[in-house]
Amino acid sequence: MADAAAPSGDSAGASRGGFGRGGSRGGSRGRGRGRGNRGGRGGGDSKEWFPCTKLGRLVKDGMIKKIEEIYLFSLPIKEAEIIDFFLGSKLKDEVLKIMPVQKQTRAGQRTRFKLSSPSEITMVTSDSE
Repeated sequence: MADAAAPSGDSAGASRGGFGRGGSRGGSRGRGRGRGNRGGRGGGDSKEWFPCTKLGRLVKDGMIKKIEEIYLFSLPIKEAEIIDFFLGSKLKDEVLKIMPVQKQTRAGQRTRFKLSSPSEITMVTSDSE
């Protein structure tokens, strides 16, 4: 009978005001290092594109056949996959420099990387060899 009334597990400390894990505040998220699943290194990168905007759906369905039709009506392009759809094999990117940038936070330092590349976009066509 005493076993049924006694709280068990690690949530017991949190319900009594202790420092147990898995309480009502914060759940079982762990400690530090970001806010959830925001990506990371490589991993499960699927190749299929799921459009988020109406323009993206029109491009994927084949209703818009040329990128000039998008520019003709001055539509904002909010998905990088739209450009990849039209110009994917013709684009070449070049990285000049990668440098770390540190930001001081309350909990320590946050390191991000700044990328320098040429300002112009180089189009590679099949004619130029």
